[in-house]
Amino acid sequence: MYYLYHIPGKKIGVTRNLRTRVTLMQGYKEGEYEVLEQSDDIDYISDREIELQKSYGYKRDRTLYKNLFKLNMKVNPTEQTSTFPVPINKLKGNLLDNLGMEWKTPDYSFKLEKEHIPWILANARTSMFNNNRSYIYNKAFYEAFFNPVHDPKDIPDRFDLIRFWAQDRGIYAKGNSTTQYVKLMEEAGELAKALLNNDRAEIVDAIGDIAVVLTNLAELEGLKIEDCIDTAYNVIARRKGKMINGTFVKQTL
Repeated sequence: MYYLYHIPGKKIGVTRNLRTRVTLMQGYKEGEYEVLEQSDDIDYISDREIELQKSYGYKRDRTLYKNLFKLNMKVNPTEQTSTFPVPINKLKGNLLDNLGMEWKTPDYSFKLEKEHIPWILANARTSMFNNNRSYIYNKAFYEAFFNPVHDPKDIPDRFDLIRFWAQDRGIYAKGNSTTQYVKLMEEAGELAKALLNNDRAEIVDAIGDIAVVLTNLAELEGLKIEDCIDTAYNVIARRKGKMINGTFVKQTL
């Protein structure tokens, strides 16, 4: 679903994720912006964006929304790196819109699949020559997914990718368990709100954010989230009880 949003006095734009694009990236909370229209037709929403920008007196985008991805995702391969012509904060959406694209470097051939995106986002770097471009190292990408001699167990899992991401952004060096706990409560509140609104997209987003925070909280405590989950499962696997008013109540001796 594409949302045509309006920040009064500022702009009209299109996004597929209001929370990420408008709230997290631009800093506007609900009530500070409005959704003018929504549609799953990218052609309609792209044309409508330009029409409304004109009617509201805002600067019109030079490129239709539907063409951004077609124009942007021309990967520039070199011997060492593959560079995407978008900044990191726009990389995820562009990658999702270009699943299946292929490119070649002097040593490797790549085809983008959905399972590659978390790794790319965790390992992408901003170009030192242009802040609107980002890149990954070809050999690392190849070794993670394409080298046939590697055991599949060697591919970083989701928790590894979260830890790589957090380490790169200084969360472990400069953060602490208390700040992560506060963040956990914030994300739990977002989940509660999404459940009350029956907002499927926000529910998925909030649950994912909670998993990320718990992974980082465990790491800051010298633990691994995987071990915490295993410990909990080993306990509940043997637990007996029954459902009462929609809640599983464990049996007491």
